[in-house]
Amino acid sequence: MYAISLGDDGAELRPLEPWHAEEFLAHLDRGREFIGQFIAFGSKETDVASTRAMLQRYADMRAADTGSLHGLWLNGKLVGGVLFLNFDAANGNCEVGCWLEPAGTGRGLITRAMRVLIDFAVEQRGIHRVEWVAAAGNQPSLNVARRLGMTRDGVHRQAHPHRGVRHDLEVWSVLAPEWREARARTGHNDH
Repeated sequence: MYAISLGDDGAELRPLEPWHAEEFLAHLDRGREFIGQFIAFGSKETDVASTRAMLQRYADMRAADTGSLHGLWLNGKLVGGVLFLNFDAANGNCEVGCWLEPAGTGRGLITRAMRVLIDFAVEQRGIHRVEWVAAAGNQPSLNVARRLGMTRDGVHRQAHPHRGVRHDLEVWSVLAPEWREARARTGHNDH
């Protein structure tokens, strides 16, 4: 119904909703092993019903103003997405995250999409602190946090058991004044 263009390469950011279940499942199946290297996102969604239920949980979070999913389409094909977690407008805090199948990597899609999300959070919703949490070994994710001008706050040592390994989690953040200053300095007012 509506989409935000992320540039002239056919990349779009759109809401990801329960009616996308079949398309989302096909995307998860294409990227399951890659996506699951550091996170369990989508790992339990193995059929249309479970996928629709997951999308409905996020739709309910959106309705409750506590989180939301946003898909990334490249030339009409769903290749990943970005999300809000722990969205707390009253206290001015939220967490953001992402996932991609291999076909979506290396194009800056997450960075471009995340600029849209953070702009919305800061400018429209009054969020003061945007947090990014990633496994210490997930260099592509940590690189996005760096590109977004986030600061590494610290490490939760061996806090994330995943696939039989206890991963360190790095916590990064950007504060609203820092975001506005960086955006003004770099000219990233466009998406």
